[in-house]
This record gives sequence, C-alpha cells and structure tokens, in this order.
Amino acid sequence: MIPAAFDYRRASSVEDALGLLSAFGEDAKLIAGGHSLLPLMKLRLAAPSVLVDLGRVRELSYVRDRGEHIAVGALTRHVDVSTNDIVQAEAPILGHVAGQIGDPQVRHRGTIGGSIAHGDPASDLPAACLALGASFAVVGPSGERVVAADEFFVGFLQTVLASDEILTEIRVPKIAGAGWSFQKFTRRAQDWAIVGVAAVCNGASRVALVNMADTPVRAHGAEAALASGATPAEAAAHASDGIDPPSDVRATAEYRRHLAEVLVGRALDEAGARS
Repeated sequence: MIPAAFDYRRASSVEDALGLLSAFGEDAKLIAGGHSLLPLMKLRLAAPSVLVDLGRVRELSYVRDRGEHIAVGALTRHVDVSTNDIVQAEAPILGHVAGQIGDPQVRHRGTIGGSIAHGDPASDLPAACLALGASFAVVGPSGERVVAADEFFVGFLQTVLASDEILTEIRVPKIAGAGWSFQKFTRRAQDWAIVGVAAVCNGASRVALVNMADTPVRAHGAEAALASGATPAEAAAHASDGIDPPSDVRATAEYRRHLAEVLVGRALDEAGARS
C-alpha cells in the first residue's frame, strides 16, 4: 500500500516542532518511530499533508528520578524503557510492558510517547499508565500543561492533544514494593492483545484493560469490589462492569468479557503474590 503524497520536515528541537505545527495547522502530523502513523497512512486512513519528524529531538529521550515520580521523555525508545535501572527499581510494570511490545525492531524504533499519543485502545502502554496513575506533560503555544492518564484518552485513536501540542514527558509515580501484574491474551506472538490487563496494588488497587472499549479503560467494578474486601476471584467477576467491549474478527464482545474476568483474576493473584 502506498500513502498519499506528503511534505516532510525534520524538527531540530521542541520549539522548532511547535513552530512547524503552528505554521501548517491541522494538516501536519508528528512522527517519531512511525509504527503507529505510517500503517494508517499506507491504508489511506490518515492523509496528513505534512509530516513533522521528531526523531532527532534527543532532548526528549531520557529517564530521570524526580523524587516522588519517574520522568520519561516522550522519545524514549521502548527498549530503553524496558532496560532502564530506574524503571526496573521504581516502576517495574512499565519496563515489563515496554519489553513485550512487538518485536526487537519495533522496540528499538518505537517510542513511549508515540504509543501514548496514538491513543490505541489495543496498545499495552496506555493501560499500564492508567494502572500506574501516570500523568503526561503536554507543551503547546500557551506553555505546558499536565494531564492525568485518566483524562487523556477521549475516543478511538483520540486524545486531548490539540493539533498544535506535543506530548513531551510521561510522569510515573514510584511503586517500589507494590504488587503488580500484566496479563494479555493473543492469538499469536507479537499480535495485538485480544484483551490485556495491567494491575497495580499499592494500597488502593488500580486495574486497567486493553482492547475492551474505544479507549484504554479502568476496570472500576473490579477496583470497587477489591476496596470492599472482595477476593481477587470475586473482584474479577466485575471486570467488565459498565464496559461495552467491541466485537470484531478476533473476538466477540462476550468472549472479551470472559477473557477480562480470567485475566483480571490472574493479574490480581500475581499482584498479591508480589506485594
């Protein structure tokens, strides 16, 4: 498949990228690793007239200890997130999830910011960020704003990012010593998950689901049951409460509900064993 014709601009800095976005408006799209946008362009599901390449803006590639949270630059590659010592010590679920994305080629090119900004409900990292209670730093013409992960995803492949804004940093609370688990069910290795679950038990439990709605979503029913004293098995029975999962060529909605219950149960058992 061949994408529609487009212009290409390489940004040298965040400020340069913001200027290009302002100049070209909604016709411009940001690209970094390219694993999310390029497939859509090849299918003609996206047809930006200008691509603004952030790939060489190295100022956005880092992992830093900021006291109560870890700061991860949006252009940090998945492989660097998965192997970083700070992540492994303070938020191990984030490194674990990053290490399972795609294959080695994808992990060496794809970026955490690209995965988050794309807002795909079938993607693993958005759910992990929801379970962690992460927040995202966004920069635009008016300066920086910080958006909680719970408020960031608003629709299928849609986020609160405006066309002239850039996601610059992922801020992850430290959970050293907390219980955690990530479970997913796929038909084949490297496939998108039919259903996935990220769970973090650090006092109050947070459980997030992959591919169960048109956005990454919290399993509030399971969380409420746990808060009321339910066992992991009892809480898992409420995994899909209030959620309307999709039916597609991979699974029916009913099958996804069943998988959610099974995987939430496994995740809560494993998180409990780790805590």
